[in-house]
Amino acid sequence: MAAEANKQPNIFVRAGKRIARWFREMRSELKKVVWPTKSQMINNTVIVLLSVLVVGVFVWVFDAVANLVVQGIISLCTGA
Repeated sequence: MAAEANKQPNIFVRAGKRIARWFREMRSELKKVVWPTKSQMINNTVIVLLSVLVVGVFVWVFDAVANLVVQGIISLCTGA
């Protein structure tokens, strides 16, 4: 009798309970989410686009300068 009392349900039952608990917890966490307003979304989008543009220009300038330096070193070494 003691062995039957300690017996766990099979793996499919345990997995089903874990998945169900995960969905319940996810649903309760999603209720806590505060979604941004339309103006906040537009403002954040503009900030991201400008940031990407600034970083892109910085990388482009750095790449151009690095290219000039490498070409200068190559021309010095080859004597051309």
